[in-house]
Amino acid sequence: MPVNSEKNSAGRTNDISPLRIGIAKIVSIKASLLYESLDLEEKGLSKEAFEYAYKGYSQLLEKNRITRPDYLTICDLSQSAKQKRLYIIDIINSRIVLNTYVAHGRNSGGEYARRFSNRPKSLQSSLGFYVTRNVYSGEHGLSLRVEGLEPGFNDGAYRRAIVIHGANYIGGGFTGRSYGCPAVPKSECQAIINTIKNGTCLFIYHPEKKYLQRSKILNG
Repeated sequence: MPVNSEKNSAGRTNDISPLRIGIAKIVSIKASLLYESLDLEEKGLSKEAFEYAYKGYSQLLEKNRITRPDYLTICDLSQSAKQKRLYIIDIINSRIVLNTYVAHGRNSGGEYARRFSNRPKSLQSSLGFYVTRNVYSGEHGLSLRVEGLEPGFNDGAYRRAIVIHGANYIGGGFTGRSYGCPAVPKSECQAIINTIKNGTCLFIYHPEKKYLQRSKILNG
C-alpha cells in the first residue's frame, strides 16, 4: 500500500497510510461539526483546544484506554481563572452537561496558568490526557482519582495525589489556586464527580509548545 509523508507538529516526517489520513480527516470534520453545534466559541472554548481534545479522545477510544466514551471533559488553562473554563461534554447526545470554574496550581501562575510540571511538590498543574478512576472520601471530602496517560507530562498524577475535588475558593468570579489539582466549586463537586467517574476522558489544555510538539497522543 502506498504511503504519504507528512510532518507532525514537532517537525518530524511520518509515513502515514491513506487509510490513516482518511480517519484523521473524519475525526477533524466531526470535531468541527460538534464544536459549531455546541456553540463552544460563545462559551469561551477555542476551536483549537476542542480539536486537540477530540483528537486525543478519539485516539484513546480507539486504543481502549477509556472505558466510558460518553463524556469528554476539557479544562482549558489558556483562559483566565476568572472564566468558566471547565467543560463537561456529553459526546453521545451532543450537549454540554456543565460549564464551570476550575483551579490551576498555585505555582503555575496567578490569574493565568503559565508554568506546568509533572514533578512531586511542584504545586503546578500537569497538561495532557487523563482517564478518570475511582471515587473516595479524603482530606477534601468527595474526590475523584485521575490517571495521567502521558509520560513526562502527567503520568505522576497518582504519585502526586492529583485528584478532582471540591473547594470553597472556586467560583463566584474568584478562583483561588490549588496544589496542582483541577479543583472545582464545592457546590458542584458531587455532580461533576458522579458524572465523569470510572473511565471517562479528561484533557487539561494549554497551548504550550513543548506539550503540543511532544505529546505522543496528539502526534501519534
